[in-house]
Amino acid sequence: MRRRMDPPADFSDMEYHEGELAVQQRAGVQELAARMSGTLRETIPAVAAQFLREQNLLILGASGPDGRVWASAVEGVPGFVRAQDDRHVRVNAPSGQTCLIVPEPEIGGDIGMLALDFAARKRMRINGRIVSADDGGFTAVTGQVYANCPKYIQARRFERFSSAPDGAAPAPQRSSRLNGRQMREIARADTFFIATRHPQAGADASHRGGRPGFVRAIDECTLVFPDYPGNNMFNTLGNIEADPRAGLLFLNFENGDALQLTGEAAIEWDAPDIRHFPGADRLVRFRIGEAVQTDSAFRSRYRFEAYSPFNPAG
Repeated sequence: MRRRMDPPADFSDMEYHEGELAVQQRAGVQELAARMSGTLRETIPAVAAQFLREQNLLILGASGPDGRVWASAVEGVPGFVRAQDDRHVRVNAPSGQTCLIVPEPEIGGDIGMLALDFAARKRMRINGRIVSADDGGFTAVTGQVYANCPKYIQARRFERFSSAPDGAAPAPQRSSRLNGRQMREIARADTFFIATRHPQAGADASHRGGRPGFVRAIDECTLVFPDYPGNNMFNTLGNIEADPRAGLLFLNFENGDALQLTGEAAIEWDAPDIRHFPGADRLVRFRIGEAVQTDSAFRSRYRFEAYSPFNPAG
């Protein structure tokens, strides 16, 4: 059992950090972003607490002792993630449960959490710090709590948890580059998740979506994806502006396979190949440091229903 720490007292500043401000200025949306800052809050409203209790998947973003940033996730029956009060979130992730938590939760570590209802196209971000952790999961104190718009979320309906595999689960396969199978899976993806971190503001986990092919593997070590119009806060790109380290997570919603990538991202404002990405305001280029493939990582199975009406035409 790890020790418990008192909640930190340095989450009171809801202003944008310098990376977010720099990207907002470059994009020319300072006034719009300033109006959106009022949606950021430290506490969890009742409607958000209810939303958390209804979810069976939680995306996580965090960095490890080596500074690399990872996007990971944990699943469970609704109620496995819940608000204990208006500042604390408990995530039950028992040892041995099928989940991807990389790195292991550590007391005092920054954590970004993203809860999604794919069917309703709703999502909520909770960024904070871990204040306790044990063999049954962890508890985080909130620093930022806010909802995101429904843009680019493909409608999927949770169908079931698959049966637990017989015998030991497949071991994760690690490499420094993508193989052919992984490149094909990325080419078919309509959704992925990205984790970033700011040295003072902490970790964040976010969703990205589009038509299949919106993420492109340029080679075995490089991905390029579009940044579509959003809420103009630029939380993810602002973090990248301040610190390029990032993590990506691709989930196969039909068979539970997961591909995690950690590396560095860069914003490309005037990329000549942006013409190949309809609807993009700018591009992000991601260089892979390590790839981790975990087959049958998740038991959740989803049925695809419809692409987002906001997706640009491919």
